[in-house]
Amino acid sequence: MTDSPTTFTELMALERHGPDTWIGLSAEYSWGRIYGGQVVAQALWAAYQTVEPDFGVHSLHAYFIRGGVLDEPVRLEVDRLRNGRSFCTRAVVARQSGGAILHLSASFHVVEDAPEIQTARMPLAPDPEDVRPKPDDWPWIMERRPLDLIQVLAPPWAGSASPTHWPTIPDSTSADWRSAPTPSSSDGPQHPSRSAHRRRRRGPVHGSEPRPRDVVPPSALRADQWHLYHWDCHGLTGARGMTVGNLFASDGTHVATVAQEVLLRERTKPR
Repeated sequence: MTDSPTTFTELMALERHGPDTWIGLSAEYSWGRIYGGQVVAQALWAAYQTVEPDFGVHSLHAYFIRGGVLDEPVRLEVDRLRNGRSFCTRAVVARQSGGAILHLSASFHVVEDAPEIQTARMPLAPDPEDVRPKPDDWPWIMERRPLDLIQVLAPPWAGSASPTHWPTIPDSTSADWRSAPTPSSSDGPQHPSRSAHRRRRRGPVHGSEPRPRDVVPPSALRADQWHLYHWDCHGLTGARGMTVGNLFASDGTHVATVAQEVLLRERTKPR
């Protein structure tokens, strides 16, 4: 493992490095550090290697601890917290030489024969084929087609916007569909929180790597096909913005919910 990955399949090709330990590489990103959604996907894929095939992840929680560097492998250490008959739990720590960069916990569940009821509804949106992609908007890991912001009702002191976009991961295969939705879950949460910030018109607001993140992943999703992400900001407090997003398949099926806390700090001039 020496060259930087150039496809999503290569990104997910983790190398075993001892008991319940894997090594992954990062793609090259223009902003100079590892994209958080990539590390979440790699950590989840490492956890998947330790569960039986009939278990699928139904929820995960992740904390971004520090930014990862691009030119150093990521060490993924899996802890088998519990093996049950219908549920099992895993914890993963992603490390580089500077220390831990991510902590992830995931719960896996066998498919049970039970009623399936959907109450979430996909917002009206044009088909992805009718939306023009932004040039140079995102690296090769993901293609997205953002829609115009839809303004929603909000208190006059806040203001909010609900960004919606169609993402897809063209290179994902049947082997890594289970982890493929997680990279796109980091793209989008900052925008509604930044929109709601009271200083957004008076000065720049810096949005850093999103902090904790809860994901309820889909039981079945073709990540190489278009799916719709719709985000809302639920509030700002203590420099943190809380956003909740719903992920829909193109036929309107609700396949995942993402709640993510974004750290927002106002830029200040050095004294």
